[in-house]
Amino acid sequence: MVPGQGDDERFTVAARAVDGVVVLSLAGELDHDTAGPLREALDAAVEQGGRMVVDMAGLAFCDSTGLNTLLHGRISVQQAGGRLELAGLSGPVARMFRITGADGVFPVHPDVDQALRSDHR
Repeated sequence: MVPGQGDDERFTVAARAVDGVVVLSLAGELDHDTAGPLREALDAAVEQGGRMVVDMAGLAFCDSTGLNTLLHGRISVQQAGGRLELAGLSGPVARMFRITGADGVFPVHPDVDQALRSDHR
């Protein structure tokens, strides 16, 4: 697990591999002050190549910096020949993705298990 960079450690990201898919599990508040660890985790996962699922079930908040970090990660993953998918969007985070239209840019799954079972390879 990589702790957040914010003064109060409000954000964490944990990476694991499941059947060749990199799963990044986010928890807490993703914003301007805490986006650094997500950038680092995305960069490391891109180097591994392939498919990536970002589990957002533990995310309580995401601002425009967090969204932009994910959008840039998506581009990096695609340029490396992979695919970035989201899982577990809920509450205010899901609402922000709907309002901005970002939920139409990413493949979005109800949870990680369904993402891993999907045919997006």
